[in-house]
This record gives sequence, structure tokens and C-alpha cells, in this order.
Amino acid sequence: MAEELIIPKTTDRSEIYATLLPQIESVIGSESDLTANLANITAVLKEAFGFFWVGFYVVKEGQLVLGPFQGPLACTRIPFNKGVCGASYTRKETIVVPDVDKFPGHIACSSASRSEIVLPVLHRNGTVAMVLDVDSDQLDDFDETDTEGLKRIVKLVEKKL
Repeated sequence: MAEELIIPKTTDRSEIYATLLPQIESVIGSESDLTANLANITAVLKEAFGFFWVGFYVVKEGQLVLGPFQGPLACTRIPFNKGVCGASYTRKETIVVPDVDKFPGHIACSSASRSEIVLPVLHRNGTVAMVLDVDSDQLDDFDETDTEGLKRIVKLVEKKL
């Protein structure tokens, strides 16, 4: 089934997130396949915001393993204690990095990435199932609006776990 994405013609990210949330909820609501849902969420975020890279890293085999994503070639596996994704996993918290070159231990999957936001996605029992990783090719591109908007999307994913 084809879906049409409605993106408001504005640069106000809070308005864009507010418009996207019910659309994402509709797309993933009746779909039980997690991979399909993650793939559609990354496509929606990439298309709506034009982020450099958007994807999920899923907990597998004692590390974070690349899941559905949109953007250039990515790192395939990330140890729990490495980079922004590993820090988000370990701390179970959202991490916003205004300048990735200043983040200790940052993993440079692409030298074009300049800022990043990573959010943990939790199972009902509180363990981390995966992380949502969003990269920008602009410095300091993420703020509280992105944190709150992406947290609402993560909550939709958590309901599907």
C-alpha cells in the first residue's frame, strides 16, 4: 500500500514534527513487522527534514548493529561503550552533540557528519532495544524541539516492541 507524506511548507520544526507524528502513527499502527516500521520512520524523517543520515542501531550479539536507515554508507557495528550511540545506549538517555568533533570517542562513519542526536528505544522492561541516530551535516543542528519531537516518535516505536 502506497502512502503519501504530507510535509508542511515551513521551517518550524515543531510544526513539522506535529504534522508527522499522526502520519507515522497511521503508517506503523497496523503493521506488525518491526523492520518495515523502522524503515518507514527513517524515510519519513529523511524526507521531511533532509537530515544527512537517519537510522536505527539494534541491540544484537552484545553490540549495536545497523538496522534500517536513510543516507550514505554507515558503520555496521558499534560497541556499547563507543561513540554517541554507545553512550546513549549505556546511559539510557538522549544525547545531543552540537559538534561531533568535540565528543570524546566519536565514531566518524562519515566525515560530513557535523552534529548528532541519539535517542534510546526501550523495551517495556526498561532495557535498551535499539537507538535512533540522526546526523546533520550542519553544526549545532539539533535542539529541544528535535529532542521532544523525536522522543514522541520513539514512544511510537516502543509501543510496537
